[in-house]
Amino acid sequence: MLFAFWVDHPTPFLGPHWGNVGIRFYGLGYVLGFLAAAWLFSRYARAGRSQLPAAGISDLMIALVAGVMIGGRLGSFVLYHPADIVRDPLNFFRIWEPGMASHGGFVGVTIALWWFSARTRIPFLHLSDLIVSAAPVGILLVRVANFLNGELWGKVTSVPWAVIFNDTGGGGLPRHPSQLYEAMLEGGVLLGFMQWRFWRTTVVQAHPGRLAGEFLIAYAAVRMIGEVFREPDAALILGMSRGTFYSIFLVLAGTALIVRRPRPITPK
Repeated sequence: MLFAFWVDHPTPFLGPHWGNVGIRFYGLGYVLGFLAAAWLFSRYARAGRSQLPAAGISDLMIALVAGVMIGGRLGSFVLYHPADIVRDPLNFFRIWEPGMASHGGFVGVTIALWWFSARTRIPFLHLSDLIVSAAPVGILLVRVANFLNGELWGKVTSVPWAVIFNDTGGGGLPRHPSQLYEAMLEGGVLLGFMQWRFWRTTVVQAHPGRLAGEFLIAYAAVRMIGEVFREPDAALILGMSRGTFYSIFLVLAGTALIVRRPRPITPK
């Protein structure tokens, strides 16, 4: 009864396009994610819950864009498809095409925050808490774009909501729409949790870095859940998908941030 399942036809562009030129949902997801983060940072500043002044938000956003794009793009090749960049080095610069790794993006953002913190003297851990409170918005939007692109599909299944990704290499068998599972878990669930912790508790002021630690552990947990349904897109490591394997390091980093001795801060 394959006719009963939804058949995916990739829709990577919003509106009309000319060849590879047009507004891609993938790029739009990143743009809207960054705009949403800037809006949240502005709200935090107005509410007196942030050491980042409104005037410094644009500079931070530039650093974040560079960290996400360079780290995510490089991570995609180094962590998942190293042979691709060796075969075609220019592929790294085709940022309008899909090919980003969230774990690489985390590293890129960390480096960008170190630079921004040293430049502005705003505590690194405080900035980290701000970033993780807003990051799930972008993750949610990009995961939806993954679905619209028909990429990163899930394992074969017979659940009623399965999708056939034949046009993008998934074959004629129904598969889990794992991109939407990840959008809900990595995006929706984490956004709700992060915003609740930020606004309803004093964790950002009393224990700088703890919220970032909680995010890393929570992201690793929901990513591992999502990997159960997702078709591995690279060779396994120690019997685990690469997404699961790399998430172990997020758990270790998150635990280190949580158990460290806090140094409370007071918003300026």
